[in-house]
Amino acid sequence: MRSEGLAGLTPDWPAPAGVGAWMSTRAGGVSAAPWQGLNLGIAVGDEPAAVAENRRRFAEAIGATPVWLRQVHGRTVARLTAADAGRAQPIEADAAITTERGIACTVQVADCLPVLFCAPEGRAVGAAHAGWRGLAGGVLDATVAALCEATGCAPAELQAWLGPCIGPRQFEVGEEVVLAFGGSPAGDGRFTPRPRPDGAMRWLADLPALARDRLRQCGVSATTGGAWCTVEDPSRFFSYRRDGVTGRLAAAIWRR
Repeated sequence: MRSEGLAGLTPDWPAPAGVGAWMSTRAGGVSAAPWQGLNLGIAVGDEPAAVAENRRRFAEAIGATPVWLRQVHGRTVARLTAADAGRAQPIEADAAITTERGIACTVQVADCLPVLFCAPEGRAVGAAHAGWRGLAGGVLDATVAALCEATGCAPAELQAWLGPCIGPRQFEVGEEVVLAFGGSPAGDGRFTPRPRPDGAMRWLADLPALARDRLRQCGVSATTGGAWCTVEDPSRFFSYRRDGVTGRLAAAIWRR
């Protein structure tokens, strides 16, 4: 049961009993509009006291200590230890893994895709922040490699869960994004051409499909989730593309 009215998403995967995973929604926080609800981002203009209370509620709800990252749309993966739980400054990275218990690998999003990972028997867990830049740059590849190195498992033994992100009906991109993924301007299932009224070409991108493709290329086929659109569900999710000034959601995974 989540405390203080918090309501979130629990991954629908067959993770071991010793692994906990959860993703927040807007429900249950103290922030006022335009960050209304459980805003967990400290650098989006919200009152620091409100964010601190929201983060306290989040940590209480998951029953573990979240380690917050300073995300830069890169591919760096931090390996967390108990010493990171009390850090005054966040680690600059876009993914984290751990083999230790009681600390939660945590990523923040407001349209980018959060991906949670679980190694066999729950020996390690990980979380990655995958916007299109990080995804094209290899953040999922790096997270898979870090988990396999930490546990000695093969990529095919990992499980991955894709959380809410901007959906394929809303994620309009330019040609640079299509080309970054080796896509075809004519459309290829992951990118759908969408000409603008002025004749300029744009494309609708399927971010979860791009992530699944990348995970398959890494050898990970056991994937679930990826069915929610942050833009189309304002009552539950923050969305930077929709609102501009808004809060941040968080996805976390930990060893109990």
